[in-house]
Amino acid sequence: MDNEYINKEDVVEEVSQSPAKKKVTKKKEGKNSNIFLQILNGEFLMQDFVINNLGFVFFLFAMFIIVISKGYYGKNLVKEIETTQTELDAKTAEFVETRAKLEQATKREILIKKLEGRGLYETTKPAKVIRIKQESK
Repeated sequence: MDNEYINKEDVVEEVSQSPAKKKVTKKKEGKNSNIFLQILNGEFLMQDFVINNLGFVFFLFAMFIIVISKGYYGKNLVKEIETTQTELDAKTAEFVETRAKLEQATKREILIKKLEGRGLYETTKPAKVIRIKQESK
């Protein structure tokens, strides 16, 4: 095939005779790629639609930042709660252990044995209460 001269009128006729679906498909592909290039180049931000709605765009951006910061805050809060719960469990275990040691050390039999060396013994007589009646004047 050698190079041939193509008349523009013949090309226009061929395109007009081709099915409409191909035209629409080609336009969509071109439009999508055009939009993609506009976003990459930054031309998208210079369109009237974006400029007219710039306040709303900033509002959406602020809401996006708030949602992200709320997520981070929630994660940190959960982490802090878990740390506090672990510390509380450790303190509770320490308290129970100390209380058990105190109860063991202050048992009646053990106290009696410790105090026998000092000459103190357990009483066998119950304690008596002395009450003094005051005379009214």
